[in-house]
Amino acid sequence: MARPGPRIATALLAALLLGGPLLTGCTSSAHSEPEPAPTSPPSTPASAPATAPPRQPPPQLTEDQVNAAVGRIDAYAQNALAKSGVPGLALAVVYKDKVIHAKGLGVRQLGKPEAVDPDTVFQLASVSKPISSTVVAGVVGQQTVKWDDPVTSHDPGFTLADPWVGSHVTIADLFAHRSGLPDHAGDLLEDLGYQRDYILQHLRDHQLAPFRASYAYTNYGLTEAAVAVAKAKGVAWEDLAADLLYKPLGMNSTSSLRSAYDSAANKATPHVRTDSGWQVSATENPDPQAPAGGVSSTVQDLGRWMRLQLGDGTFEGRRIVDPAALNETRLPQSVSSPTTEPAGRTGFYGLGWNVSYDPEGRLRLNHSGAFSLGAATVVTLLPSEQLGIVVLTNGQPSGVPEAVAEEFFDLAQYGHETVDWLGFMTKVVPAAAQSPASPTDYSKPPAGAAAAEPDTAYVGTYGNGYFGPMAVSAEGGGLVMTLGPENLKFPLQHYDGDVFSFRTRGENAAGLSGVTFTVGSDGQASTVVVEQLNHDGLGTFTRG
Repeated sequence: MARPGPRIATALLAALLLGGPLLTGCTSSAHSEPEPAPTSPPSTPASAPATAPPRQPPPQLTEDQVNAAVGRIDAYAQNALAKSGVPGLALAVVYKDKVIHAKGLGVRQLGKPEAVDPDTVFQLASVSKPISSTVVAGVVGQQTVKWDDPVTSHDPGFTLADPWVGSHVTIADLFAHRSGLPDHAGDLLEDLGYQRDYILQHLRDHQLAPFRASYAYTNYGLTEAAVAVAKAKGVAWEDLAADLLYKPLGMNSTSSLRSAYDSAANKATPHVRTDSGWQVSATENPDPQAPAGGVSSTVQDLGRWMRLQLGDGTFEGRRIVDPAALNETRLPQSVSSPTTEPAGRTGFYGLGWNVSYDPEGRLRLNHSGAFSLGAATVVTLLPSEQLGIVVLTNGQPSGVPEAVAEEFFDLAQYGHETVDWLGFMTKVVPAAAQSPASPTDYSKPPAGAAAAEPDTAYVGTYGNGYFGPMAVSAEGGGLVMTLGPENLKFPLQHYDGDVFSFRTRGENAAGLSGVTFTVGSDGQASTVVVEQLNHDGLGTFTRG
């Protein structure tokens, strides 16, 4: 991927957790039991037809196996915090319609004594997606909408760059990331302060990949589908989620509004890792894409939701979500992680879920969530065993929640880990969240760098149909670029000739990025290309 979008680790972690090529070559830190030698079948007369042995069902986990894994997972999680420095973690395990374990470890905020407990509220990031698909399944079960409804049948003003695709793209297409929208389309607008309606309207500016033949992870595509469902019900999405799911399940600490997280007395503060260690951070307000990444909750509440999922839509004897509508979310809809090796396993995306099959052939549902500004989460379900785990942390993507979840399933299935999950995940997850460095590092100008034109060549107002206006002004002895509805200011530092650099910020921050002016014979810049905003070819601003 070209950049570490706000939830970029989520898309990449699908491959990591599906046992695909990225897991090849990983070695176990535990001694493996030798496999039994194969036995030869009895000889068969030449005249008798050969028959395949009957297929054996996957081995079921026993209660003792699950309890043994529960008994060891807290110590593993505590060690993961100690080794990684992540401040706090909460986890819950559901088995056979019970939350059999819920635990908090570490602290809510560095430098303060308050400990994480099972009722601590965390931001979920993209673990919001399977929660939102549960809500939509509930509406589908009420026969208000169908998964295959065109989005425009409920939100007539929506369209995409190709009008035919815009009129045919369905709720399921957008929940499965197969609309043709490019990876993380719309996220950079959120960084600049644009709100939901503006972002959804401007998805039409993105050029599309082949419709239903390509996969690209898009927070705002999924958000549009959820908003269309809410419009079909005549309510706001945040109210729909609360009335259909949170309130019936008694998820009293769960909300799709950032204000609820901010006002929670017992909440986990986000943290990021710097050169000097972990420090308190602040995530951006995810309200514009709440269905995709804006839910906050506790492991106690999420245990209730996992019970609903593993109970096929039933909770404490009450049917909350239609099982057929819920089952559609678990079917492979898109190939998200094609394998490149004969022994690799293809990864799929369902409707708000990563869908895979474990080595025993059992359906496995998973989703990670990641805010680069300070949250990392994961939920994994094994429906045939009525088993699931959720792990929430208050640090930027570190690999810790994924390692804890994978360790738990190894301990339950095998009694030992099959991969050094902590060592593996804490390397690949942070690496996956890194963006390539820009060549325009103003602290390292090229040899013989050309001088810039006078500031007057660049000062002015430039227009862009997607990102809105840009103002370049001379302030404090240098140039400043101003963008977005909140007039965010970015000081420009000279690099070479008409190329400058600026420090990015926000959830999509990628360090330094370039700004290239094109100056005409009249001595005035006619266009500006902003490198960070140009990944999808939309980053050119034209002087007005």
